[in-house]
Amino acid sequence: MGKVLEMAKSGQQVRFRPASPDDADAAVPLIYSSGPVAFDYVFTTRDGGEAEAFLRYCFVDGAGEFGWRNHWVGVAEGQVVAVGAGYGADTKWPFTLAAARQIIGHYGVRRGLGVIARGLRVESLIRPPDGDMHYLAHLAVLPELRGQGVGRALIDMLVGTARDIGRSRVTLDVAASNPRAEALYRRAGFKVIGERISRLANERGRVPDHRRMERIVD
Repeated sequence: MGKVLEMAKSGQQVRFRPASPDDADAAVPLIYSSGPVAFDYVFTTRDGGEAEAFLRYCFVDGAGEFGWRNHWVGVAEGQVVAVGAGYGADTKWPFTLAAARQIIGHYGVRRGLGVIARGLRVESLIRPPDGDMHYLAHLAVLPELRGQGVGRALIDMLVGTARDIGRSRVTLDVAASNPRAEALYRRAGFKVIGERISRLANERGRVPDHRRMERIVD
């Protein structure tokens, strides 16, 4: 599928395509960068288990919210420079079952139950899609390419996929501590429709408050 962006500053072209397992080395750190505090809260364990290692496990597995099948990547000169996902409420049970299998497979039963409990707490703050919404997640661009239109092109491409399958509204969540991302989403046509106050914290930090933003697809 192929939206192509030519970046004015460098002249490079960014092409968007569905992700593949071979994208793991570049895509997983970007996915992690889209919400490191929340990911660490859920997936980093006291005995040394790291969130990014779990995200890689899921990405390569392919299934569920964090699998490669759920992601798109932007590629410039053969390098993955952006990543994002878009999905609807119909994924709830497939994603839930995949997550349970992946968590137990990666952490084992004892540690896995704690991960699942923390994940459910985060879902009360960053709620999964329901109804007819199409939800955007894990949006990230390499730091050195930010401000060149890559993020906006990624969002427009994902909104286009939502339109193609008949979805009427697209939503996302943004940390209240990330005004730069919120400004990008506003420029892309999203409006804040609600805010949830976070009470989630542990030794790795406090998960920030999150704002739900929505764009009506025309």
